[in-house]
Amino acid sequence: MKNSGIILIAISLLLLVSCTKEDETSYKNADGFDLYSTTGITGTSGNTQGNPAIPGDKYTELEENPFIMVTEAPVSTFSIDADGASYSNIRRFILQDHQLPPRGAVRTEEMINYFDFNYDYQPSAHPISLNGEVSSCPWEENNRLVRIGIQGKSIPESQLPPSNFVLLIDVSGSMSSPDKLALLKQGFTLFVDQMRNEDRIAIVTYAGNAGLVLESTLGNEKVKIRNAIASLGSGGSTAGAEGILTAYQIARENLIEGGNNRIILGTDGDFNVGVSSKEELIALIETQRDFGIFLTVLGVGRGNYNDAALEQIADNGNGNFEYIDKVDQLKKVFIHEFERFYTIAKDVKVQVEFNPEIVEAYRLIGYENRVLNTEDFEDDKKDAGEIGAGQNITALYEIIPKQGIDIRQSPAFTIDFRYKNPDEDISIPMQLEIFDEGKSFTDASDQMIFSSSIAEFSMLITNSKFKGNSNYLHAYLMVEKLNLPDPYGYIEEFKKIVNRAKQF
Repeated sequence: MKNSGIILIAISLLLLVSCTKEDETSYKNADGFDLYSTTGITGTSGNTQGNPAIPGDKYTELEENPFIMVTEAPVSTFSIDADGASYSNIRRFILQDHQLPPRGAVRTEEMINYFDFNYDYQPSAHPISLNGEVSSCPWEENNRLVRIGIQGKSIPESQLPPSNFVLLIDVSGSMSSPDKLALLKQGFTLFVDQMRNEDRIAIVTYAGNAGLVLESTLGNEKVKIRNAIASLGSGGSTAGAEGILTAYQIARENLIEGGNNRIILGTDGDFNVGVSSKEELIALIETQRDFGIFLTVLGVGRGNYNDAALEQIADNGNGNFEYIDKVDQLKKVFIHEFERFYTIAKDVKVQVEFNPEIVEAYRLIGYENRVLNTEDFEDDKKDAGEIGAGQNITALYEIIPKQGIDIRQSPAFTIDFRYKNPDEDISIPMQLEIFDEGKSFTDASDQMIFSSSIAEFSMLITNSKFKGNSNYLHAYLMVEKLNLPDPYGYIEEFKKIVNRAKQF
C-alpha cells in the first residue's frame, strides 16, 4: 500500500507538470510571445547598454536628441533621412547573431523609414505630399506625439527616364566571405533583370587599384552584363577613394541629360589605401555630388564593417544607404523598391516652430546626425536628404504640453518644408498644418501606431533614458492590431524581431 501511494503521488506530479506545460503553451500566440509573462518586457534586456560591436566594425555612437525648452529654441530644423541600413543591420544582429546591436548601430529614423507606411500621394505640382497627426504618447501619457509624413509620387515604369548606372564594387580581400561579395553579386544580377533596353550600366571594381570591368553597356545586353558580374573575385587591399573617382568619371562620361544618373557602391567600407578616413572620404564625395549624379551605398558583412563611414558617404553624396544582410533584402532593394533608384526630390528639409503658449518642450526622435541650424533651412547650398519615387519618410516629435492649457484653442506648431527638383538648385517651399484635437493614442492612425511601436522598440534595445513606460509586450501588441498592407511580410518579421529581442 505504501508503494502504491508513492506511485499515485508520482503520477499526480507528472500530470500536474504536463498540465502546467500545456497551460503555458496556451498563453502564447502564433509567434511564441508569452502574453502573460512579465519576463523581458521592462526594457532591461540583459545588456542595457547594447552589446559591443563585433571586433573590427566601426560605428558612430550619437547622443539622443534631448528635450528642448520652447522658450529657449522654438524652432527645430532637420534634413530627412531615406536610409534603411540601420534596421536591416539590427535585424541581422538579433536574428542571425542572437544578440542586441551596439548602440551606435541604432538610428531610429532609419528603422522607421525602412517600412512603407502606405501614405496617400495627392497629385499636385509638387513631387511629394505631406500628412501628419497628433495624439497622446504611448510611453508617457501626459505627453503628446507628433507624426510628420512625406510621400513621394510613384512613376509608372513606362515613364521612368533612361538611366546611366555605374556599379562600383569592392573586390578587395576583405570581401571574400559569403555575406559580402557573393551576396552583392546575387543582388546585382537581380538588378540587371530590372533594366530596360535603353538603360546603360558600367562596372568599376577596386582593390589595390581601381579598374573598369565593363564599359557602359546597354540594358539589352544582359548576358554580357551578367557574365561580367559572375567573373568578379576578391583579393588585395582596398583603394576605395580611387574607385569612387573612377566611378564618377565613368558616370560623367556617359551622363544622360534629364535622365537618371546613379552610382551604386557595394562594400564593407574597409578603405585602407590612399584616402581612407571618414573625414577624407566625406570631403572627396562632396566634390563629386554637384555633377547631377546620385549615389546608393550598399553595406555588407561583419568583422570590418565600417558603418560610420558608409552612412556619412551616402548622406553627403546625394545618396541613400542600405545594409544587405540576406537575399530577401536584395529583393527589397533591387526588385520591390526598384523605383526608389529614381530621385524625385533632393535636399528635403523640415522646420517646425512650436508655440510657446502651448508647448513646454519638444524632442525630435532620431535624426541625431541630421539636425540642422535654423538658418540652414533657407540656405540652398546646405545639403540635405533625397527621396526616391514611391518612397515615404516619417518623423516623430514627443512634446510636453504646458499644464492647464487647452491644446485645441490654437495651433501648437507650424511645419514648413523645402525641397529641390533633382536637376535644379533653387528650393521650393511647402507647408503643412496639423491641429492637435486632443486625440488619444487609441484613436490614432495605423501609421502613427506602427511608427510609435518602432520608436518604442528602438528605445528599449538602447535602454533610452526617454523610454518611460515602454516595454516589449506593448511594442509587440501595437503591431499585432495593425491593418497596414504587408505584401512582403516585413511587418510580420518586425514582430518576430521584437519577440526575439526581449529574450536577450
